[in-house]
Amino acid sequence: MGSPMISHLLPLMAILLATLTQISYAQNSPQDYLKIHNKARSDVGVGPISWDAKVASYAETYVNKLKANCKMVHSKGPYGENLAWSSGDMTGTAAVTMWIGEKKYYNYNSNSCAVGYQCGHYTQVVWRDSVRVGCAKVKCNDGRSTIISCNYDPPGNYIGQRPFDISPFEVPLSFNHGSFDDK
Repeated sequence: MGSPMISHLLPLMAILLATLTQISYAQNSPQDYLKIHNKARSDVGVGPISWDAKVASYAETYVNKLKANCKMVHSKGPYGENLAWSSGDMTGTAAVTMWIGEKKYYNYNSNSCAVGYQCGHYTQVVWRDSVRVGCAKVKCNDGRSTIISCNYDPPGNYIGQRPFDISPFEVPLSFNHGSFDDK
């Protein structure tokens, strides 16, 4: 009696295992990186960014150099660059989500980060002039840690420039201190 039930469960277990395996590989494809970047860009009125194989190759070559010591050191190459490190496995979308999470520290009026906080990863993600991106992920030689790099072409985060423009009609009250003068 137990045997027929097991024979019915095996295909279900195989489907479940295949689904879980797919999930573990998900969130690291070019489409995954683009989807989350373009959502953040759309939220501030910036056009979409596209995947670039040359930029992705640069990111992959560079993170492969980092995997030996697993230290986050910027390449100082020709592209804008965001790096993420995790002591375990981190997905590409988790890294980009972390960078986008810096949005709350970016002050549009002063075009600066809140004191004591970083926001440059976020501003690079939404930098209006960056139109190509390439990302790569590597497991470090310690067998546990992960480093992810996204590179942006052309680079952003130029001092004195804003990553995007907000029209005066779109500025939230928190950006203009909530006052309107009729003078």
